[in-house]
Amino acid sequence: MNKRVVLVTGAGNGIGAEVALAFAEQGDQVIISDVIAEDANRTLKKIHEARGEAIVIACDVSNSDQVRAMMAEINLTYGRLDVCINNAGISKWKSPLELEEDEWDKVMNTNAKGTFLCSKEAAKLMGKAESGGSIINMASTRAAMSEPHSEAYAASKGAIVSLTHALAASLQDQRIQVNSISPGWIHTGDTSELRDVDHTQHFSKRVGEPSDVARLCLFLSDPRNTFITGENITIDGGMTKKMMYEH
Repeated sequence: MNKRVVLVTGAGNGIGAEVALAFAEQGDQVIISDVIAEDANRTLKKIHEARGEAIVIACDVSNSDQVRAMMAEINLTYGRLDVCINNAGISKWKSPLELEEDEWDKVMNTNAKGTFLCSKEAAKLMGKAESGGSIINMASTRAAMSEPHSEAYAASKGAIVSLTHALAASLQDQRIQVNSISPGWIHTGDTSELRDVDHTQHFSKRVGEPSDVARLCLFLSDPRNTFITGENITIDGGMTKKMMYEH
């Protein structure tokens, strides 16, 4: 494929960093975006070590002015945007009886509102090209199943799933495909921290890795796969299909 311009938000750590590296390794020009510049620069160093091409743009995706400024810089530098990975997100695990309004707002503003703002501005750039583009939103299996004290996070990820198919409908005339990914347990730390039962409880017999999600991003954004749009794809080793009854 020809070199594309790819934006990855929340690319300073974990899944976002691995996604940014995967696109750079296949030869794309990557924009690493993160609210913490130090984290973004760490990802930039990894990409440069892999002989990839990338730049850093610090951005708080919940801030519309910063999002517009980021897109303006991308337009000025490259004149286009082909792929937007809306990965930036935060969580707050707290009893709903104790969760403060500002804590709820911060999670929703970063995860759901941030995804909307970046998609909106990215679509304006993508719409300038006949080829359109690909927007991929990072949701979660917690949009469909829960553990206690996950209300803000679950609500924000559920909003992202719904936003995805709405955007796919609205942006179809611009030839922009919009899909979301719902990861399950993706371990971003040292694998030696994991127990045998952590792996064996999955149908896949292993816990997920950031590279699993990165490969799915590459697949969904491939220009040969434009027939896939408006979808939420679960990648969780089968856990959401597993019966949990105690025997």
